[in-house]
Amino acid sequence: MTLLPQGWAADPAFEAGSRALGELGLCHARLQDDARYPWVVLIPRRLGARELEDLDAGDRSLLMEEILAAGRAVRALGEAARRPVEKLNVGALGNVTAQLHVHVVGRRADDATWPGPVWGVGTAQPYAAAALREATAAAAAALGL
Repeated sequence: MTLLPQGWAADPAFEAGSRALGELGLCHARLQDDARYPWVVLIPRRLGARELEDLDAGDRSLLMEEILAAGRAVRALGEAARRPVEKLNVGALGNVTAQLHVHVVGRRADDATWPGPVWGVGTAQPYAAAALREATAAAAAALGL
């Protein structure tokens, strides 16, 4: 069991568009609730972290390992949806939600916004209940949760 730092919480904005997957060594992992893309969000559990530079060297190293694990989870999501991921996109934007977080998004040449960005384009398509259960299970298993 991973303990949360005293006073740490994910920004409430994450609740509206994503579902909790669980706790990794450093990050709280979430499934983005947009069935158009296999997508995991990692939120380092560090108070006040807004930028990568706010993490110490050990945390930055652990974050990279967790990004790689999230990439495996995103690929598992693509397989579960029978739409294998062709390219992983990784981004730590923070323009809307300032709390440090990293998006790991699976892309395909035939997806809704290829080759452009996924952010701010179109309307998210929430997972249907059965697909959400399948996606959550696939991502959690790939993350070892």
